Amino acid sequence: MSKEHWDNSFADTDFVYGEKENAFIHDMSGIIPDHSKVGCFAEGEGRNAVYLAKLGHDVTAYDQSTIGLEKTKVLASQNNVDVETVEVDITKDKIPENQFDAAIMVFGHVPKKDQSLVVKNMIDSVKPGGYVMFEVYSENQLEYKTGGPQSFDMLYNPAEILDWIKYHKCIHFYYGEVNRIEGKRHIGNGHVIQVVIEK
Repeated sequence: MSKEHWDNSFADTDFVYGEKENAFIHDMSGIIPDHSKVGCFAEGEGRNAVYLAKLGHDVTAYDQSTIGLEKTKVLASQNNVDVETVEVDITKDKIPENQFDAAIMVFGHVPKKDQSLVVKNMIDSVKPGGYVMFEVYSENQLEYKTGGPQSFDMLYNPAEILDWIKYHKCIHFYYGEVNRIEGKRHIGNGHVIQVVIEK
């Protein structure tokens, strides 16, 4: 999806995915060592980045939407934390390697041709021994109609993800239903893939 799409998507005055962190990131964030440097990929309006900053981490939020990143700064200010924002297309631009202690992504909606590159970008950005965690909608999500892209091409296949992460220690892998109440865009039961790996 284009920068224009996401700028338009985030143009509403409210936070379209809410201001509270994703439940999976909340549940798994304890694995990240204290005072870590964390990269948040396809971070949108910043809810997960701000949550991690509130835990004491040094957080950088990446997104291609100028408006999304502006809202990240607002949310960070409201919560009295700092989040560095970087406008970048993670499907095209390489993030500097071996800089983070952890990297996260929540529902990074990108076309299938770019998905493996985005996951590699995240993994490469993390130092050896660092963690990568993400939750994305599976191809089954089309049946649920509770959020996410209405295009099969923008959803993820579990077997492909297992292939992309096979050279790293898999700490958590889940393929199945979850309930997500996140703003006005993710409401109700959905079908996701969750991953936590150690590089």
